[in-house]
Amino acid sequence: MIDRLGLTAATDARLLHQRGIASVDAHGRRYGSLPVEAFDGNGIVSTHEILRGDLAETLVDAVPSDVRFRWDDTVVGLDEDADGITVSFETAATSRFDLVIGADGLSSGVRRCAFGPDTDFLQPIGLRFAWFTATVDCDLDRWYLMHNAPGGRVVSLRPSRTDGTVKASLALRGSDDRPRHDRESQWQLFDDAFADVGWVAPQLLQQMRQADDWAYADLAQVRMNAFTSGRIALVGDAAYCPTPLTGLGTTLALVGAYVLAGEIQRADGDVARALVRYQQIMTPYLAQAQQLPPGGPAGYAPKSRAAIASSRLSYWAMKHWPVRNLVAPQFAKADGIDLPDYPLTTAK
Repeated sequence: MIDRLGLTAATDARLLHQRGIASVDAHGRRYGSLPVEAFDGNGIVSTHEILRGDLAETLVDAVPSDVRFRWDDTVVGLDEDADGITVSFETAATSRFDLVIGADGLSSGVRRCAFGPDTDFLQPIGLRFAWFTATVDCDLDRWYLMHNAPGGRVVSLRPSRTDGTVKASLALRGSDDRPRHDRESQWQLFDDAFADVGWVAPQLLQQMRQADDWAYADLAQVRMNAFTSGRIALVGDAAYCPTPLTGLGTTLALVGAYVLAGEIQRADGDVARALVRYQQIMTPYLAQAQQLPPGGPAGYAPKSRAAIASSRLSYWAMKHWPVRNLVAPQFAKADGIDLPDYPLTTAK
């Protein structure tokens, strides 16, 4: 996809060069590991890793200069008629558009306005996650390190492109009855759950409130029978979030955007036909891409000590027959679509 978009050089310049993924105990001692060379460079950690923010900047930088961006706002209302859509924003004035594409993530405002409430489409998987940038007194040596603590708690660190910092995450089994929109309740959740966890957890709990890139999600998949309607389409997590456990969220977003744009171009103004084709092409791909890996949340965040020990053993087992043959199809799902060949047009 990146090759077809002409962004290979730009993304290659921002790749993270990681050695693989490894599990560590409460004292930081390494147990099992899975090097990047496993699964031909397309495993849990692949030869082509890029941080979300770096990829987003690369995509935005590639947009033609005459495209207008309106930051720090959100869609709160959609009124469609035969000629277009009247869009209401939270802060900006109401405007008219020919087409609205909701690429606004798991909690998509466009999806709520056009298709219905989140409860109709979100399927929580029972895992709460937080991500942020931190500094720790631990040398990653270019490894993605993960520590499992009893009770379904996970602490992980992966390299950053900025010297002296790491990309940290905290994960906890379970789901909330009501969304945690305020950060204080999110922070308190992890304070309470990780108070007795070792390794770098105390350092992360001290720093999370000061992180300027704090992000939290009660992970859920988005399942929709139709993600297009009239002159409105959804793409990426807003339409078919697979959750980070699949490792395919970015892949689906890029492929979906490519197919949607290609079909709009090919339809020569027939928006309805373009959106129907977009739905038809993507639906079979989603059926396999949204399948969670073996074990799902329980495999990622085991609760018992016995299950944690088994998880550590899996790093060794995945490198050998027959487990390798069973796991390999999970990493091959990204290639599960025969991409249409749309001509690349250059904006003038």
